[in-house]
Amino acid sequence: MAEAVRTVTAGEIKARARALGFDLCGIAPAVDLPELRFLAEWLARGCAGEMAYLHRSADRRRDVRHVLPSARAVIVLATLYNVDRSYSIERSDAGKADIARYAWGDDYHIVIGHRLDGLIAWLGAEAGQGFEARGYVDTGPVQERVYARHAGLGWIGKNTCLINPDRGSWFFLSEIICNLDLTPDTPALDQCGSCTRCLDACPTGALVEPYVLDSTRCLSYLTIELKGEIPAAQRDGLGAHAYGCDICQEVCPWNFYPAVSQDRAWTPRPGLDVPRLVDLWRLADDELRALLKGSAMKRAGVRRLRRNLAVAIGNTGEPGDADALREHQEPTCGDPLVAEHVRWAVAKLSRDRGNQESA
Repeated sequence: MAEAVRTVTAGEIKARARALGFDLCGIAPAVDLPELRFLAEWLARGCAGEMAYLHRSADRRRDVRHVLPSARAVIVLATLYNVDRSYSIERSDAGKADIARYAWGDDYHIVIGHRLDGLIAWLGAEAGQGFEARGYVDTGPVQERVYARHAGLGWIGKNTCLINPDRGSWFFLSEIICNLDLTPDTPALDQCGSCTRCLDACPTGALVEPYVLDSTRCLSYLTIELKGEIPAAQRDGLGAHAYGCDICQEVCPWNFYPAVSQDRAWTPRPGLDVPRLVDLWRLADDELRALLKGSAMKRAGVRRLRRNLAVAIGNTGEPGDADALREHQEPTCGDPLVAEHVRWAVAKLSRDRGNQESA
């Protein structure tokens, strides 16, 4: 005899999610939501750049029922990663590497993945035979911010980040697509108003209009997703950014008094606690690999990280830092990709030295 399926309520799921370490949990319906349709237009504009996987998975991203045909609900979870550290690296703090705060600690894919597995296992035990689910932590074909909004966790801001009115926007999102019949939460209302601070602050103009991000101009894309050369015309805009960018969130008024996480998983790992750019550059390749192990920064790898560091040093370093760039002999430094960015940085630092001497 088949095991009976027990009804699991949204309230029970939210309580279990909190016990597992999730900060927010909401329920969205697995239906054709209007905002899902913008993806096709965004891709057609070329805003995805080299992220070909977004084109390959576009059909599935249109509707979670293309991922799980029996889907009836999407359980959306948010994990706060803003730790009690200096709010941001001061732009005037020359020589310091600017690293997106989500990458300071342990790899969120692994940490949150374990918690998500625990929630799915609990759901399966509670719901019984016939339960079906797919869980993702930023890796699945899911437009997670759209479902997060319809799950009541916040609205999608003009900077395209999910903003919660009580806790700000420093969240990792994850979701469980499932066939449970759950009562959806009320979608959140947009509260950006007339504010355009994020658009005004973006150094590369990546926010081409409210709610629209051109990834090909975004510092996160340029330092993480882009595999080849950073276009020369965009290198100055990188400033000291070695990995990712937080500017559009730092200037958001909803983050002026953000919630703070006590989770030690997100505290800066040794070597990533406001390091100096030149100190990172001088590390041996093996030391850089060890630094990136278990970190979300592993996505860029040593080669792209060196590329980024060279540009950042060229933008913000002292003229004498050109010697450090030229003298380092690690294999990745001789890689054609890295070497080209080193030449650019050395030339820029040399120009700066010449300007200082002629002043």
